[in-house]
Amino acid sequence: MSLFEEPEETSSGSGKWVLLVVIVCLAAGGAYLFGPRWVGTDEVTDTSAGPGPVSVSPAPSAPEPEPLPREPDPEPRPTPVAPTTTPPPVALLRVTSEVDGADVFIDRKFVGKTPFASSDVTPGPHRVNVSAPGYEGFSASIEIGEVPTTLDTSFKTIRLDQRVAVVHPHRLGACEGLLIATVDGIRYETDDDDRFVADLDALEEFSIDYLEHTLHLKVRGGRTYDFTDGEPNADKLFVFHREVDQAKGRRDEGSE
Repeated sequence: MSLFEEPEETSSGSGKWVLLVVIVCLAAGGAYLFGPRWVGTDEVTDTSAGPGPVSVSPAPSAPEPEPLPREPDPEPRPTPVAPTTTPPPVALLRVTSEVDGADVFIDRKFVGKTPFASSDVTPGPHRVNVSAPGYEGFSASIEIGEVPTTLDTSFKTIRLDQRVAVVHPHRLGACEGLLIATVDGIRYETDDDDRFVADLDALEEFSIDYLEHTLHLKVRGGRTYDFTDGEPNADKLFVFHREVDQAKGRRDEGSE
């Protein structure tokens, strides 16, 4: 019987050890499941109240970049200084005309052609004449002061178209021809060598002797002519002389 009793004691002691191991394991598992846990190295999360937020340590921030060196402000540019120039003189007298190139006279002295402008006219009263071939002259009295004076001249057309048949007596015989006058001048047309052409201003002598029935004409630097005609009176010669003389006088007034 003693053989059978020893194994029972051994079996009972082993069971106790097994039971003890099981209890220790259960206790360790409960402690693991229900006990506090370590999070990271410093924080502990209580799991008894269920899962909660997990605190995460912030990542270290990157270092701020060093500020770039500031460029120096550009130096101010010097303000350009405009060169000092003398203003042009003010034209004290301007003369224009409907015919460009008309002659301008101040106090009977030729000073230029239109369009004309001058700053050299002395202050005070002056007489201005403007003339052009084929037109009646223009004249005006002006007063030059500090305010510029402008003359807009307008011409009246000089009309001259006269012709008369004449006879030019010679010492021996005579020649016949046609005496023609226009604003461009006077000419004698004939088959003889006595023919000529001259400007109206080139007539040094030009007169009519009605009783003697003679038209007297002398070209400056040229010959002298005494014309007559075969008419019973000197009416045609008189009209010719009158028209030429008036046209010539109108031109002369414009150039004074």
